Amino acid sequence: MHALLLIAHGSRRAEANADLEFIAEAMRSRGRYGCVQVAYLELAEPDIPTGAAACVRAGATRVTMLPYFLSPGVHVRTDLLEFRESFAAAHPTVAFVLAEPLGRHPLLIEIVEQRALDTEGKI
Repeated sequence: MHALLLIAHGSRRAEANADLEFIAEAMRSRGRYGCVQVAYLELAEPDIPTGAAACVRAGATRVTMLPYFLSPGVHVRTDLLEFRESFAAAHPTVAFVLAEPLGRHPLLIEIVEQRALDTEGKI
């Protein structure tokens, strides 16, 4: 079973973390992944090891770790890579794959343009 682990930085503000839950629920409703779990690097729960463990407990044989980050900074290129390596070593029968962050995806340009257009007529 293929699981999706959505990973965000985390915030002390619940409404900020709710955005990731919204995305997770939308992904669950699409039915592509047998398990969709959220996890946070810091400041919120569940943390990343807890989220990964939930995927494994659900029976995942492949876990796509998707950073809900805009750019490939230290958290993505170092911290999340270390988590991936740790999880792979602890669960050798599960493939943990780290996806690219959202940053340069072409559809993000459409979103940025739409957000800018949404301000037209506002003062």
